[in-house]
Amino acid sequence: MPKKIWLNKDVYSLALERMEQTFKLFDTMAVSFSGGKDSTAVLHVTLDVAKNIGWKKKIPLVFFDEEAIPFETEQYVRRVVERYREQVEIWWLCLPVKHRNGCSRKHPYWFPWDPQEEEKWVRPLPPEAIQTWPGFPTEPGQGFTIPDTLGLLFDPKKHGQTGIVLGIRGQESITRLRIFLRGGGRESLFMVPYTPDTTHKGLQRHNVTKIYPVYDWTTDDVWTAPKIYGWDYNRAYDHMAKVDMSPNDQRCAPPYGEEPMRGLWTFAQCFPDIWDKMQARVPGASTAARYAKTTLYGFGMKSTKMPGLTWKETLVSYMNRHTSNSRKIVAERLEREITRHYKLTKDPIVTQSPHPMTGVSWQWLASLASRGDLKNRRQPRIFRYHEKDNPETIRAWDNYRKEQNTWTKEDE
Repeated sequence: MPKKIWLNKDVYSLALERMEQTFKLFDTMAVSFSGGKDSTAVLHVTLDVAKNIGWKKKIPLVFFDEEAIPFETEQYVRRVVERYREQVEIWWLCLPVKHRNGCSRKHPYWFPWDPQEEEKWVRPLPPEAIQTWPGFPTEPGQGFTIPDTLGLLFDPKKHGQTGIVLGIRGQESITRLRIFLRGGGRESLFMVPYTPDTTHKGLQRHNVTKIYPVYDWTTDDVWTAPKIYGWDYNRAYDHMAKVDMSPNDQRCAPPYGEEPMRGLWTFAQCFPDIWDKMQARVPGASTAARYAKTTLYGFGMKSTKMPGLTWKETLVSYMNRHTSNSRKIVAERLEREITRHYKLTKDPIVTQSPHPMTGVSWQWLASLASRGDLKNRRQPRIFRYHEKDNPETIRAWDNYRKEQNTWTKEDE
């Protein structure tokens, strides 16, 4: 893994330098704008550079309105559009994109602005709403995810080579950090070619590159910048601060996914004007608001082997609790993790202790099977990459395995 290199520059200056480089490479520049704190940072970095270099084209502000969001977000987006109307054009997309619903195994997905569920909509449809887009599925329940929908937005003939700026930061999770580490080398960690998750031919476009100018910012940086430079921000965060929510946990996106639903309860306290609709919008939401942080949803517990079954049989039993489509995704994920483990080491998978090379244990695999993790957000904890780097770790793990007697051949 590449090591961090500390520079004698502040992160704002570095972000400006990255964007100056980016503007030289693309015919069209756009900003993916959620109304959140991170997209606020990339918006201002982008607009500052565009103004400094005399960029003549209006910058598309791509706002995926996810319906189950605070009214404060809607109001903030309008303020931004009004304030920067000379520089931006708003694409207010109210499309039924595919969203994860971690609140229910029987209903693993939901679709904002689904026309068949209008009576359940959390907010009225905004007047700026764009409800159709060329190539986006019109059949109910067939929408693409937001990342995949990016492949539809920029026609090569009309927009040429396009850079879409996103507020993704490495501090947020190891999964996001790996996005940058897979980039094109040390000098271009912040530019990653767009690749869709699906194989739909309409998404296979090669003219879009994702730009991450604030990938090395911390949460403190994100909140310090508005104070220093006088940026406006989403007032929804003020409500979350009043209930003592940590800045690292504050989110304005729909809180129905496996990880976000732990903060679902805050919507009842922070945004009572939409809470009634929020808890009725997707199956299981009202239950998750009460019990998302309990063992009912797999938090704070260690998955155990079922009596009389091997670990592999236990995984199958957990998987069978999901719907047929979800079961296939979970099975493929488990197979990838097990295959990866045995490619990297000949050591057996043991019950409790994550292997230092792969991070895999039977309990960790069982937790994946139980909860699903359909968005691949949970990653194994890997201690080291080569035995020569830290042989003590390997010996300690091996001794622990032997002392605890956590594995026998019959377990597999």
